[in-house]
Amino acid sequence: MGRRSGFEGFIRATGRAVAAAERERKRAERHQFAEARRIEREIKRDNAQRLREQKEADKLAKAMYLEERQDEVSDLNAELNETISALSTLLEHTLEFDDSIDFSALKKHPKFEDFKTPKHLLPDPEPEIKVVHAPAAWKTIFPWVKNRYYRELQQAEESFNKSKEDHSIKLLSQKVELDALVADYQARRTAYLEEIKSQHDEVDQFEQDYLNCDPDSVLAYCEMVLTRSEYPENGFPQAFRLAYLPDSKELLVEYNLPEIAVVPRELEYRYVKTRDAIDAKARKIGEIKELYQNIIAAITLRTMHELFEADKASALTSVLFNGVIETIDPTSGHDTKVTLVSARAYKDDFMQIKLERVEKSACLRSLGAQVSGRPDELQAVKPIIEFNMVDKRFIEQGDALSALETRPNLMELSPSEFEVLVSNLFTQMGLDTKLTRGTKDGGVDAVAFDTRPILGGKVVIQAKRYKDTVGVSSVRDLYGTMMNEGANKGILVCTSQYGKDAYRFCEDKPIELIDGGGLLYLLKEHAGVSARINPNF
Repeated sequence: MGRRSGFEGFIRATGRAVAAAERERKRAERHQFAEARRIEREIKRDNAQRLREQKEADKLAKAMYLEERQDEVSDLNAELNETISALSTLLEHTLEFDDSIDFSALKKHPKFEDFKTPKHLLPDPEPEIKVVHAPAAWKTIFPWVKNRYYRELQQAEESFNKSKEDHSIKLLSQKVELDALVADYQARRTAYLEEIKSQHDEVDQFEQDYLNCDPDSVLAYCEMVLTRSEYPENGFPQAFRLAYLPDSKELLVEYNLPEIAVVPRELEYRYVKTRDAIDAKARKIGEIKELYQNIIAAITLRTMHELFEADKASALTSVLFNGVIETIDPTSGHDTKVTLVSARAYKDDFMQIKLERVEKSACLRSLGAQVSGRPDELQAVKPIIEFNMVDKRFIEQGDALSALETRPNLMELSPSEFEVLVSNLFTQMGLDTKLTRGTKDGGVDAVAFDTRPILGGKVVIQAKRYKDTVGVSSVRDLYGTMMNEGANKGILVCTSQYGKDAYRFCEDKPIELIDGGGLLYLLKEHAGVSARINPNF
């Protein structure tokens, strides 16, 4: 267990490091360009200043100064247009890239330098004997000349022998030190190559686990996909939480959205010569709101696209995306999360969409997404699934597990208790609910009346306390009951989840499907009941 935990941490760290390095490289390029422009403006400003100080160049200095100010305005407008372009093409940007993870790119490449012998250990050249030249023959008749020659010859031989001995001793000392250095180098090289091999084995194991749809590996892989997704530098938190349901192959994403302040308030900059000032023309409030809604839709569709496109293992049948804003509750002062968009998409259907041609908000609506009508005012929508209020199998981070285990498990309720719970829930929500009959599967049929004028009417409610996925047949049965009862609306509540066909059947019908996560959310919001759903009790 410890090895897997360390392995997953390493994989996440590697993914973050790869993504961070790529973002840092591109950030450095942008900063280098901006710095070059700044230096260029400073040079122009300095030149203009020097020219202004010269009386004979006043007119030229003024013209250059005006040109510099116009250049400054041009730079500001270019930067503003670049920002708007980036915000307007968030979705299109990701369509240019393959979002799948190249596992080979996660592997370290061995770059261990060859051994280099230190200079002081390089062998000295062999000593050479000093050449003593013999005197001319006629000089040898003098004894002192002959004796000096033999004395020099003997000294040269003794010096040579001493040098050879010193050389041999030094060579031996160098060999001992060099052998130690080589042994240390070989040990470090072997350890490094073993570390590389171990890292490669871990990546290969991670790839195999992912392709086998191991839940933890699927989560780690999807986290890497979203981590390396490149967004504009400022205002985009790129923080998220993931949960994976292996039974239904659904990935739940809770994604932190940027705030509306990410949209520039300035429409353009202009230089006012009479005041020597640069003024900003304000962007229309309606345009800011429209662009912000477009950003939210783009992030939602982009995240789904990236996850589905990168899904090499076919581990994802569907993705459920909750886009949230972290803010402060003005009534309590506590930190809170406001859900601005909640959407579910199925891979087979989603990958048929031509995202480069869609109108983003319309595309979201076609997916049946819950989208805030006033995201600029943080007007919340009900999540399709509440991330923190589901079975612990949904939770990727464990900080909520202890509290979760203390909540009552809906699967442990008797059929009659479950009837009363569902009936009371819709009564708390403002409906006049009447129980009708119990069903063999432990569910309950109820008829409720929405007393609101015009919008109200008769509502048929059916509940399924199921462990398995609810299929389209149950939805058809509910629709038939609605027709027989003359009801305006049908509501199907279950403790599990619905299949894709069930959602498709409801697309053009007044039927609302509430799955286990939605039931837990409604119980918390309207009845004050914190519960859980654990079928394995």
